Amino acid sequence: MDNSYGKAKELASFLIKHYTEQLHSIILSPDPRLHYPLLVDFAELLDDNPTLAHLLFSHPAEYLLVFDEAAIWAQKVIFKDLKQWDNASVKDYVHVRINVSGSPLECPETFPSIGRVRVKHRGILLTLKGTVIRSGAIKMIEGEKIYECRNCKHRFKVYPEVETRNVIPKPTICPSQSSKFCESTRFNLIEDNKICHDYQEIKIQENAQVLGVGAIPRSIPVILKDDLVDTVKAGDDVIVTGVLTAKWSPDVKDVRCDLDPVLVANYVRRMNEVKSGIDIPDDVIMKFKQFWLDFENAPLKGRNAILRGICPQVFGLFTVKLAVALTLIGGVQHVDASGTKVRGESHLLLVGDPGTGKSQFLKFAAKLSNRSVITTGLGSTSAGLTVTAVKDGGEWMLEAGALVLADGGLCCIDEFDRLVLLQLSVQGQLSLVQQIQRDSMILMNSQMEMPNLALSVNTTLSGPLLSRFDIVLVLLDKKNPEWDAVVSSHILAEGEKENDNCNEDLTSTWPFPMLRRYIHFVKRNVRPVLSKEAENVISRYFQLQRRSATQNAARTTVRMLESLIRLAQAHARLMFRNEVTRLDAITAILCIESSMTTSAIVDSVGNALHSNFAENPDEEYAKQEMLILQKLCIIDEFPALKSNHQ
Repeated sequence: MDNSYGKAKELASFLIKHYTEQLHSIILSPDPRLHYPLLVDFAELLDDNPTLAHLLFSHPAEYLLVFDEAAIWAQKVIFKDLKQWDNASVKDYVHVRINVSGSPLECPETFPSIGRVRVKHRGILLTLKGTVIRSGAIKMIEGEKIYECRNCKHRFKVYPEVETRNVIPKPTICPSQSSKFCESTRFNLIEDNKICHDYQEIKIQENAQVLGVGAIPRSIPVILKDDLVDTVKAGDDVIVTGVLTAKWSPDVKDVRCDLDPVLVANYVRRMNEVKSGIDIPDDVIMKFKQFWLDFENAPLKGRNAILRGICPQVFGLFTVKLAVALTLIGGVQHVDASGTKVRGESHLLLVGDPGTGKSQFLKFAAKLSNRSVITTGLGSTSAGLTVTAVKDGGEWMLEAGALVLADGGLCCIDEFDRLVLLQLSVQGQLSLVQQIQRDSMILMNSQMEMPNLALSVNTTLSGPLLSRFDIVLVLLDKKNPEWDAVVSSHILAEGEKENDNCNEDLTSTWPFPMLRRYIHFVKRNVRPVLSKEAENVISRYFQLQRRSATQNAARTTVRMLESLIRLAQAHARLMFRNEVTRLDAITAILCIESSMTTSAIVDSVGNALHSNFAENPDEEYAKQEMLILQKLCIIDEFPALKSNHQ
């Protein structure tokens, strides 16, 4: 490195000028054996010294080491003013971490997708974004060796080579740059200065949602060292800045060795707190508010207008579309006094005959969610859906499954066979060697091969596990001449716009982008609280179910109570309200009743496949409300409602 000492002094003055506070904190830290990060903004370096910024970008492998030396020099300068402090000392292990956020390095050339990484990116400061799908064990490697030339007594460091799997090569010639070049080939190893580093390998994969149709998500290994190890886990969204290099693949018999690309990380930024947010302008929020003002006197008609935008290619299926909307929006998560987390995410199970649109709803729901994973459960194990221990190059690593990758979003499992999701559905997390968060909604689909047998037999899921689903809808394609006539007429007249101008006007208000923004907005900004009326209705329904349940099934009604609260909160969010009203509670009860083969509240449950949108949903709801309140024996508590009905 030419003029490396001069560049180190320039970088040291830059650190003293802009990062004195961080340097103070490092100097006053008590443990001198730890590795300390020093976060530097590339945009600030570019404004202060464009030449050094360009050298750092074009030759990061060299100048990141110079930057680390500059951090030690800067400490020595500042240390003179901090000698009076007891714990003050110059730390030898300080690593400058480059943050490219807000700088020109966020352009596509230096911030490509993982699948577009090429040889031209090797050797520059590169930034990649992805999801951690695999995390290896933390190791200890020898970081550098110090040699002394026997001829000129020049001491120099030799670093491990990633290409040869961190083997430190023996020097071949003296690198002294004095006026008289030494060029000696004889050296002594300084054994007293053996330096070791923490080392971990992870693998990140690009987000499938940003890829084109038919594209396969690509992945790349990432090397973490020192303070960066164990900062991320499987399922985390990260932005990694580092240097692209290559290493030889493991030696396997009868398999050719190749050079595999690998990113040596300099800085890792976790993005879990800002997961793939959706931009919602103020004018769009005003449209949401104006929409509900227009339907103030007919709120359920407005709600149905939103529901018509869900999977519009499928005719009818009102109950399924309502269940999908409530699952996507979810309730409000809270933590009780003992610290136990009660999940707010809802789980939906669709079971039924082939050709009833189950897979279409899964795919459409995945598009609506800002973070989603679609997988097939047929033949999959619980490890494949949660986390798997895999062996790579002789080392065991944890690889994230679909539920972990969908953390904070929606996991759609199509055609599942037999899953072990009990702990995941209850606690929202999985404990296996390390804690892996799983706060995703689950939307599952299965065929019903024997409709005359119990649901647990058709789904191969036990009763306790079935109770983890807030809504279970059975779609049976039974003979129904009236329904068949309606569906056939709809399909044949699909191209004739004049047949349904009213409904078309309503659905045109909620195109897919608008619907996606609305679901994201209410989920993030609306936190409804149960009103006294809603609490009373839910409590009475819970007591009724407890009285009518058998001894074995009684304990499942407790989970039903939690599901009722979640669904009522989700419906209040759907209705753009911060309070859960009686309407929301009764709608949640109707959703729960739709999951039952027999109902103690509604006279005829009906087939979810044949459920259609009512012409006047508000009048239809008023009839259902009176019936449910009478069944719950609380109609007398609402005299105004009783007099209106009479």
